[in-house]
Amino acid sequence: MDERTQKATLAFVGDALDAAGFRLAGARAFAPRPGEERAAFAQALATAAAVFVTPAVAAKLDAAELDRALAAGTPLVAIVPDEAPAPFDPAERVRRQLGVER
Repeated sequence: MDERTQKATLAFVGDALDAAGFRLAGARAFAPRPGEERAAFAQALATAAAVFVTPAVAAKLDAAELDRALAAGTPLVAIVPDEAPAPFDPAERVRRQLGVER
């Protein structure tokens, strides 16, 4: 089967850094430029059995379109958490470990 017509098991639509990680894991990954989110989402829906979307991309999609995709079940669509690392504060960590309240 031609690679362009073969369905991927998983597709990811989100920022370039996360897309690179998903690509390394074997997923078809899309990192749309601003304004291209709908097209990337549509392409992911057409080419994968499951589609992961970041909250930032989901916010750029038409709400009704996203709701239909989430409810359809095929392909499976999920909004993956967008976890920004919490700033590390060594002093706060020591206070927590010692049980010292501010």
